[in-house]
Amino acid sequence: MSNRLLHSQSPYLLQHAHNPVDWFPWGTEALEKAKTENKPILVSIGYSACHWCHVMERESFEDEATAKIMNAHFVCIKIDREERPDIVNIYMEAVQAMGLQGGWPLNVFLMPNQKPFYGGTYFPNQQWKGLLSNIADAFEKHEDQLAESAEGFGTSLNRKETDKYGILAGNRELDPDELAEIATKVISQFDSEWGGMNRVPKFPMPAIWHFMLDYAVLSKNNGMMEKVFFTLKKIGMGGIYDQLRGGFARYSVDGEWFAPHFEKMLYDNGQLLELYAKAYQLSGDEFFKEKVTETVAWLEAEMLNGEGGFHSAQDADSEGVEGKFYVWTYEELKDLIPNEMPWLSKLYNLKPSGNWEDGVNILFQTEPDQAIAEEFGMNDEDFKIKLRGIKNLLLEVRNKRIYPGKDDKILSGWNGLMSAGLIQAYYATGEKSMLNLAIKNLEFLEDRLLINGVLHRAYKNGSAYTPGFLEDYAAVIRASLMAFEATGNARWLDLARSLTDFCLAEFYDGSDGFFFFNNPKAEKLIANKKELFDNVIPASNSIMARNLHRLSLVTYEEKYTEIASKMLGGMKELIIKEPGFLCNWASLFMEKLVPTAEIAIVGKGAEEMVKKFQQNYSPNRILAFSENLTENAPILSDKTPDATGNALIYVCFDHACRKPVSTYEEAISQLPYLA
Repeated sequence: MSNRLLHSQSPYLLQHAHNPVDWFPWGTEALEKAKTENKPILVSIGYSACHWCHVMERESFEDEATAKIMNAHFVCIKIDREERPDIVNIYMEAVQAMGLQGGWPLNVFLMPNQKPFYGGTYFPNQQWKGLLSNIADAFEKHEDQLAESAEGFGTSLNRKETDKYGILAGNRELDPDELAEIATKVISQFDSEWGGMNRVPKFPMPAIWHFMLDYAVLSKNNGMMEKVFFTLKKIGMGGIYDQLRGGFARYSVDGEWFAPHFEKMLYDNGQLLELYAKAYQLSGDEFFKEKVTETVAWLEAEMLNGEGGFHSAQDADSEGVEGKFYVWTYEELKDLIPNEMPWLSKLYNLKPSGNWEDGVNILFQTEPDQAIAEEFGMNDEDFKIKLRGIKNLLLEVRNKRIYPGKDDKILSGWNGLMSAGLIQAYYATGEKSMLNLAIKNLEFLEDRLLINGVLHRAYKNGSAYTPGFLEDYAAVIRASLMAFEATGNARWLDLARSLTDFCLAEFYDGSDGFFFFNNPKAEKLIANKKELFDNVIPASNSIMARNLHRLSLVTYEEKYTEIASKMLGGMKELIIKEPGFLCNWASLFMEKLVPTAEIAIVGKGAEEMVKKFQQNYSPNRILAFSENLTENAPILSDKTPDATGNALIYVCFDHACRKPVSTYEEAISQLPYLA
């Protein structure tokens, strides 16, 4: 038995292709059927790495009796949230507007005209069957009342975000005291015992720590910087980090980074890779470097598609059990490494009866390596060698287990986030292979997902599909700008510029000064949404605004920075009031307040000289370099080497340059700080 999902590319949709439910993918066929037959639509949204999505599929969608009700009374549409985040944004907002809890899976009931009237997340099968019957009955007997309710939610969905939050784009004056207030408000929610934000469950939220780290550097606030380092240490020691293979899970269900939902998402790992690389550059702490190199090793071993693209995610479940692939019984470990158990148990908090549910252990570190080494009479070097050997042995054993499911589609936006992380990792470690991975990835995106000037969202089995969303463009533009800074190759600046101009033509809403998430010209939906709040991935509008700011500094095109300034001006009051979910915007606030340094290096030895800037992290600067005189980027135009042809460094602000210098030390002495 199979349904229409059999022809999908999405691993999540394919997981449902043999359900007895008569599933449709989102599209004209299903939407027209609902209108023609006057049936309510059930939209069920999830993703392949989602544990409760698997549970609901097993309990309900594989059940013949449940499928019979669904098929008789509804047009049933399955959506992969990662392929169609535009539709997800609409119906997640609708469910929240109903006063209901949003989550995964998301199940929403619509009138035949796509307007929602009810929804929810996971339902046990008995409850689900009861709900289906009640809604079918209500639609038959009270269709007019449901239509009235749906009309109200439809109106609410079409209200502009800028109207809802009282946002008016325009230039606003920026004040250092306001920036200090933003940083103070964010850090006031800090968990001093476990790091991160003081909330449960615990998500890493990289945008927060990128902002706090940069603010700490620019304000020379060592106390704040230590809080960021403390957070990254706790995350890297926690069960949320894969201690054997590298890579981070999505979040921990507790407040201690202990028990994760075990799925690993590319978007988290790209952002965290960049963050840990910066932490290593600033601190020199080998712990951060280890997390960078291990995570890149995981990426290379398990997430490459063979063409330069990175897969989307790894499942939480294997053999139908969450986390089974990653956990260990005490006896299992004792059989493998009997002589090492005393110190290894202390290092990873292992218990004979298990430190987690069902008698199993999650590898979870609460004390630093040095403390354990000292307690067990080992020097640091011997300890590291011994631990590395044990990790390799355990990894070898673990690799013989049945692997978690893999979502092997390529998403352009998530690949952009990972490419940015890899470029920062290259700066931090000097490992050219990391830069090569990033460049090969961007070449792959340009060659395979950019078709006739349109970036596509997804790629699988040799073909790109679904025109991209603002999230995709924004992340790829950012990575391309970073690639230009890393390589000096104008190809990447040209790509960033052409994608930006496409966004301005297709996504930009001149009536309120922000960008739509979806391209309104590509497909008609019941609402066109704008993403303004930074979450586990920063808002596509905030990434785009920062791109525009930086692009203007490289190209000398004022139109880019004018739009970015107006976007920031519109968001300013919200950032000051509630900065917790606006930290990428706060980073733009900082970049605009503290003038962003435009550093251009031209002449013989420029390539060698730029490495010093790349290796030593400082926020709030743009780098461009060339061994020869060039017009390939306006930032490099009119810049000349010294009389002997050797490289000179130009530090400029708002396109006005200080006196050129010939050493890194002289150049960085010209960089501004927060007073």
